[in-house]
Amino acid sequence: MGYGIGSLLSLVVSVFARSVGLDRDRAFYPTVLIVVALYYVLFAVMGGTVVTLMIESGVMTVFLLVAVAGFKFNLWIVVAGLVGHGVFDYFHAGIVTNAGMPEWWPAFCSAYDVCAGGCLAWLLMRSKLTPQVMGNGNAGDRVLQ
Repeated sequence: MGYGIGSLLSLVVSVFARSVGLDRDRAFYPTVLIVVALYYVLFAVMGGTVVTLMIESGVMTVFLLVAVAGFKFNLWIVVAGLVGHGVFDYFHAGIVTNAGMPEWWPAFCSAYDVCAGGCLAWLLMRSKLTPQVMGNGNAGDRVLQ
């Protein structure tokens, strides 16, 4: 059930963002990557374990850096980050014990992330978005097509 709901919600959010122009700026999908990575930190706080909080914060930092690199240089890095986070979600329970995480979360988040990465890849392949920062990196160069 989590996989189906995560996939559907990801498609709905991506279509909504496209239809109202929220993804017009290069920052939209990198921000999504940062937010999905932050949820595990939130769950660690809810679980109340300092060790888990430190582990989840370290993992979140990796995805934060991937999001920034993708924003600054090439949105294909963000596609890889979203799909990579989806793979991480799938294996999360075997890597980190996080008592604050709902049982259904890894399936939901894995599907959401992979689908969001797929939506961004589709936009990049259809030339709806410019994957690289053009020109001198001014704000105007970051507007999505």
